[in-house]
Amino acid sequence: MEYIRVTKENLESEHICCAISNNKDVQVSSKKAWLNDRFDDGLVFLKSCERGKCFIEYIPAENAWNPIEAEDYMYIDCLWVSGSFKGNGYSNDLLKACIQDSKAKGKKGLCILSSAKKRPFLADPKYLKYKGFTVCDEADNGIQLWYLPFSADNTPPHFKACAKHPQVEEKGYVLFYTNQCPFNGKYVPIIEQTAKEHQIPFHAIHLETKDAAQNAPTPITTYALFYDGNYLTNEQMNEAKFLKLASR
Repeated sequence: MEYIRVTKENLESEHICCAISNNKDVQVSSKKAWLNDRFDDGLVFLKSCERGKCFIEYIPAENAWNPIEAEDYMYIDCLWVSGSFKGNGYSNDLLKACIQDSKAKGKKGLCILSSAKKRPFLADPKYLKYKGFTVCDEADNGIQLWYLPFSADNTPPHFKACAKHPQVEEKGYVLFYTNQCPFNGKYVPIIEQTAKEHQIPFHAIHLETKDAAQNAPTPITTYALFYDGNYLTNEQMNEAKFLKLASR
């Protein structure tokens, strides 16, 4: 398969794989705006030529929108291959391209979020282990930081203190999110409206800067839902899923 690197020059004309193709849709426009602002920070978005969910997105770790300490590492925001693309070696292609690029840029290795067991919207730990990644840190909620050093003596990355023990003081439902994931543009307002209609305490905190994301009380910043101070999930919800959760 051939791959395309999305840049500022072709961003508007390219499909970004993980959302619908209509640029006027809020999901696409919010994601593309986020990407456009990150390219100057060294973000790379590499995708298949064919339309579909087959891409890798990575950025120098010092510019990642996550509370990690990973000097001179490359952080993988997302490695996503789904549907008919699975089982054809595309994940290996994309990861290999990331490794080659990162080495050429003098990076010490790669890091990425995962968990002991596969969770929605996180990298598959079985695949990471197969490719040589190992766990270098873990938060209290089971979210793990995995890394692939290019040299055995490289210092492992780790979570910042604010992310090691995910907890917030505010009661009710509290959601931290960014525009890194396009689906937030659609579903966060839906949950906000649903909570309002059903008088469910809910506060959405939009992390709009790198500094805010790097100091968030959660290792996952794309979507992190808390209830009465405790971390619940990183799985995005529609109205039905949220009401089901709230009914418990």
